Amino acid sequence: MSLTAEQKNTHQQPLSLAGLFIAMGIIYGDIGTSPLYVMQAIAGNRVITQELIYGAISCVFWTLTMQTTIKYVIITLQADNKGEGGIFSLYALVRKRAKWLVFPAMIGGAALLADGVITPPISVASAVEGLKVLDPNIETVPIVVVILALLFLFQRAGTKIVGHAFGPMMFIWFSMLGVLGIKEIAHHPGILAALNPYYAAHLLIHYPNGFWLLGAVFLCTTGAEALYSDLGHCGRDNIRVSWMFVKTCLVLFYFGQGGHILTMKGTVVHTNLFYTVMPEWFVPIGICIATVAAVIASQALISGSYTLINEAMRLNLWPKVRVVYPSDLRGQIYVPSINILLWLGCTFVILWFKESANMEAAYGLSITLAMMMTTLLISVWLRVKLGNWLYVIAIGGTFMLIETMFLVANMSKFTKGGYFTISAGLLLFIIMYVWFKARKVRNRYLEFVDIKQSFPLLKQLHADTQIDAYATHLVYLTSADYPSQIERRVYDSIFSTPPKRASYYWILHVDVKDEPYRTEYHMEELIPGLMYRIDFRLGFRVAPRINLFFKKALEGMAANNEIKVPDSYSTIYKHTPIGKVKFVIIEKALSFDNELPFVEKLILDFYFLLKKISLHEGREFGLDAANVEIEKEPLIVNPVQGIVLKKV
Repeated sequence: MSLTAEQKNTHQQPLSLAGLFIAMGIIYGDIGTSPLYVMQAIAGNRVITQELIYGAISCVFWTLTMQTTIKYVIITLQADNKGEGGIFSLYALVRKRAKWLVFPAMIGGAALLADGVITPPISVASAVEGLKVLDPNIETVPIVVVILALLFLFQRAGTKIVGHAFGPMMFIWFSMLGVLGIKEIAHHPGILAALNPYYAAHLLIHYPNGFWLLGAVFLCTTGAEALYSDLGHCGRDNIRVSWMFVKTCLVLFYFGQGGHILTMKGTVVHTNLFYTVMPEWFVPIGICIATVAAVIASQALISGSYTLINEAMRLNLWPKVRVVYPSDLRGQIYVPSINILLWLGCTFVILWFKESANMEAAYGLSITLAMMMTTLLISVWLRVKLGNWLYVIAIGGTFMLIETMFLVANMSKFTKGGYFTISAGLLLFIIMYVWFKARKVRNRYLEFVDIKQSFPLLKQLHADTQIDAYATHLVYLTSADYPSQIERRVYDSIFSTPPKRASYYWILHVDVKDEPYRTEYHMEELIPGLMYRIDFRLGFRVAPRINLFFKKALEGMAANNEIKVPDSYSTIYKHTPIGKVKFVIIEKALSFDNELPFVEKLILDFYFLLKKISLHEGREFGLDAANVEIEKEPLIVNPVQGIVLKKV
């Protein structure tokens, strides 16, 4: 049976020109704007030598090739969960292989979310600070704060609209990089020798403190993890094809920039190494294009954060919050609470660090941890797919070695600013761990019973007219997947003092499906004319307005004379043929009659605090407050023992 007559088809994301532009607008802002600061971080304020530049360009090229192209674009994008990407989606694919895999998932997710607080500020600040080339006295902090506020406000429109708006601009940006790179390579073709990985190895081993330059080199691939998180927004084919164009333009520019910097050999450069590549007449235009592109760079982490939170909620690793779907595609989501938190966090970063140079030390450290956790999980996924441990060890071991080197190099930034993202990531990890651990404890005491054992008492209660009627329809939400089961707390609620007498008893179960507009329900009669179970099968785009859907189902049954309001209600409810509907929601509350170790008590206290600020079942399922009765059930995990009372 369907609740609505209109059904819409699931929208796929095939390879298309529009999809390619959306991918460029959403995904490649972070990676694409890396030329603004990568070579500046590597060669700025250092004596320019051929050893430094050849080694740096070689490191950048092979980092983009190994980390972004091979690990993410070729391998990791294959691990999609019904079109969705991200570390939590990857964890959902492999979690049955080992229980401990939840920890790399939580660490990686927390690290990526923490980086979402630092990426927008450093990208926007880098862009706006380009205005100082025209006016060194301009105050950029207020401008950055306003731009970020507008950017986060723009998220309400949905990433599809964002992609359409930003895609053409990013195409112009990458085309500009490619043209500038080709121009410089034509004048300095010798720089192409840096394709040889020998120069990268020589820099790391023989150049003074060369290994620590990996912290700066890593900035060229910081957006790779967000690329995977945004899989659901754009589709695998659109990402892969657009990456060929994006990487070509990036590589051309880096090599051209390296050749141009070599013309300054023997000097210490204090000017912006990005803008020196441009002809003097083009600099104002270049600043405008770079400013817009750098603003777009924050989009990848913002949209990726929405996907991560949505996946975390489905895996019970994050408190329930409201999710909005601005378009018909499952990947197109907007999470208002996360949008506000990211905006506040980004604003704080701007006010705290003030300039992009001060943020550079905080940038990249947490993403390295996220990449390492993805490597662990993708190795398990490859073990399932390939079935050969030798291949898995070779692939996973290679990436883990590379990322360990990046992590060690980035750790040198900890005291200079890396502490910020690590602290933010730790806080996010604690929230995930507490929610995960406390739910495990709570569910351990969630007891299911055979629903048939309630039938005799339920019939007696229904027939006992000396007990006041509680409602015409008494409704309980259940997490039981099988109609033969019910939570004991529901049984206790019905027969508590005073017992709840009703004309009809309903057990409701909600199952969210992958189709966007599916609105179906299945009803099973448990006790003829008295007790029913309804399973709602709702598409992800359908707001779970269970109150409305349930009443529509009742009205249909009433119209078919499958149910009727008792005579005693006929006058009171003459305008509504279904009578009075009452939903009962049973919430757990930590009992004082517990004797818990300090850590467990802390975890449970924090969990119930998070419960207070998250959506309760009534709001989560769209129930009207007037029709909802909330009951508190004490959670007794470890009763107090050894109390002896002496009567005097």
